[in-house]
Amino acid sequence: MPPREKGAPDQIRPKHLGDYLSVMSKSVFQSGMSWDVVEAKWPSTTEAFHNWDMKKIGKMGEPDVEKLANDTRVIRNRRKLAAVIHNAGEMMRLDKEHGTFKKYLRSFKDDYYALEKDIRKRFKFMGEMGTYVFLYVVREPVPEYHEWQAHRQKK
Repeated sequence: MPPREKGAPDQIRPKHLGDYLSVMSKSVFQSGMSWDVVEAKWPSTTEAFHNWDMKKIGKMGEPDVEKLANDTRVIRNRRKLAAVIHNAGEMMRLDKEHGTFKKYLRSFKDDYYALEKDIRKRFKFMGEMGTYVFLYVVREPVPEYHEWQAHRQKK
């Protein structure tokens, strides 16, 4: 793991599936926005998503997205709000299929780029940077940042 660079997000040790969803959702909302905006609205976003209670989020649907899209306390992008609900469902499915979500992440045998590709295919609003940050924050193996940037530029 690379040394923490200035501005790098704090890492966590996820204790339950909701921790993974919280970190992933921050990447979803950050896409195209300032981290400062996301951080300012994060406490309200956490509350709106039932403190990342996966069972409650799994029951959310279009009426909940509409309600949240009118709530000025959260980032009101309907597509991103719906993405969080979709991503929760996908995360729960992978958790069940693999025994734990962490086992899903580890099933790629430390092939970061194969895992990144799979995450971007399965989860909405997860681009290269969002996926890198997500995996870094939840303490999964990621390439050294400058190496990762160089790899992206070769594409």
